[in-house]
Amino acid sequence: MTTGTPTIPDRNLALELVRVTEAASLGSARWIGRGEKESADQAAVDAMRHMLQTVTMAGVVVIGEGEKDEAPMLYNGEKIGNGEPPEVDVAVDPLEGTRLTALGQPNAIAVIAVAERGTMFFPGAAVYMDKIACGAEIASAVDITASPEENVRGAAEAKGVKPTDIRVVVLDRERNQALIQGLREAGARVHLITDGDVAPAIAAARSASIIDLMMGIGGTPEGVIAAAAVKCLGGAVQGKLWPRNVGERQELVAAGYDLDRVLTTTDLVAGENVFVAATGVTDGALLHGVRYTKEGAVTDSIVMRSRSGTVRRVEAYHAFEKLSLFSGREYR
Repeated sequence: MTTGTPTIPDRNLALELVRVTEAASLGSARWIGRGEKESADQAAVDAMRHMLQTVTMAGVVVIGEGEKDEAPMLYNGEKIGNGEPPEVDVAVDPLEGTRLTALGQPNAIAVIAVAERGTMFFPGAAVYMDKIACGAEIASAVDITASPEENVRGAAEAKGVKPTDIRVVVLDRERNQALIQGLREAGARVHLITDGDVAPAIAAARSASIIDLMMGIGGTPEGVIAAAAVKCLGGAVQGKLWPRNVGERQELVAAGYDLDRVLTTTDLVAGENVFVAATGVTDGALLHGVRYTKEGAVTDSIVMRSRSGTVRRVEAYHAFEKLSLFSGREYR
């Protein structure tokens, strides 16, 4: 028996966007282990942009490859999609982990996030952001303004485990060395990564994940994309803009940014109908990488929507001969 007027679900854009990340993943996978990160990145951008033309949306890139003059494809402000409603903000990283792909290392992904127009945070001149990402279980127990010891202890208490059981992913950078030392002194198990903190942020927000926290100073665009995914998963992201130098600090202040402000998940992505799709390029903690078969390849993707809270895993089998016939693109 039902009560009230049934609500007809509207279109789930994420189910269309996964074709976009699959294309980027297949394009860049040809360059795995070949030592050419620029070629891998360009292949991902070309494939993603080509497929984006088929998506029914009036999208504007808010988080992309940079300014128009510096990035000929998927630049900030570029209009993408076929121009029909809905009107949306778009955050893209055609290949998160260009160096990981070039060196054949884990955790490279292709990812895209979409939300209602005007709801994604634009970071201005801020290249870096100090970030924490976690799942719902410990979201209220961590604070980006607290010490590493306080956050590890809070996370452990929230999960009902010892501090030595808390696993934290951190980018291995000089700017994060004090954090790394503090986490280790607190007893946490620190997993250092060389590149790509979107996939670990998503992994940290998933229930029953082997990762509890993603922390440290990394890319601001990646922070916005991670916030979109974490919003779909019910976790939390906290961030603070981290100027690299005095000039960048002055530019941000002049533009009206409050550098002491703690940015929440909702500050970074205010939309209530957020869609995210990500496809593995190389094997990682979140997704399997592209696996080649005699006829083509298999991709592993995650597809998320915040309004419904639905998270799907999509395993797709791609027949290269058929794909090449209608797309005119090379896949091997």
